[in-house]
Amino acid sequence: MSFSTVPDLILEPMVRGALLEDLGSYGDVTTRAVIPASATYDANINARADAIVSGMQVAALAFRLVDPSLEVQILIQDGQPCKKGDALMTIKGSAASILSGERVALNYAGRLTGIATKTAGFVAEAKGTKARVTCTRKTTPNMRLVEKLAVLHGGGFNHRYSLSDAIMIKDNHIAAAGGIRQVLEAAKAQASHMMAVEIEVDRLDQLSEVLEVGGASVVLFDNMDNDMLREAVSIVDGRMKTEASGNVKLDRIASIAATGVDYISSGALTHSAQTVDLGLDF
Repeated sequence: MSFSTVPDLILEPMVRGALLEDLGSYGDVTTRAVIPASATYDANINARADAIVSGMQVAALAFRLVDPSLEVQILIQDGQPCKKGDALMTIKGSAASILSGERVALNYAGRLTGIATKTAGFVAEAKGTKARVTCTRKTTPNMRLVEKLAVLHGGGFNHRYSLSDAIMIKDNHIAAAGGIRQVLEAAKAQASHMMAVEIEVDRLDQLSEVLEVGGASVVLFDNMDNDMLREAVSIVDGRMKTEASGNVKLDRIASIAATGVDYISSGALTHSAQTVDLGLDF
């Protein structure tokens, strides 16, 4: 599978900020002290575990921001599988520049590859059903865009990018507004025709009220067991899109998908992914 990339222009402020954080107020003093300015090397980013690759575009951008003269070639693209020992990228040019960009490039690539790999495991569990595995807004601050890209690289789908993307009515909104009827009537009165509305329920009586009042196109079943999910999907009977969420772990994906829900959302894809060990070797 291949993926179109986000323009580097959009990613650049995030990556530039990470480089500035790492370089500090005076740059890479170690490299400047011990590496001759004229020294050049060829380096590889190598995988130290089997994985689904993500973050190559970001890592390449990090090196180019440090030194536009570096020759960077991505060998295994984002969204592709790799094996332990595979070279993912080559970087040729100034040894000092490569060393100065190394940590930021590896931090991004290892983190994002971990998310893509975890997502791929979840997606595999839902194979053969209509359920789509999606992420949530439980992302690392200032890294949401690339973490959500990593979910796509792992075969998953994206939920909202921000609070401004859709009207998503959760339990606290319902409590603060006074009830399901109140929030749905308000949403119907305020929402643009281009704005989707989703509402969260955790009981079947709430679902019945949602269907009676109308105004939402997606219903999220929060922390329901599989029997209740199956009944809820039957009650909806195709009138809305359905989503299961809450305590969604790898060992539950297959059974949740079998209930007939359209979407399974899990914050674990981003907040609990283990960074994949990648190394830069001269």
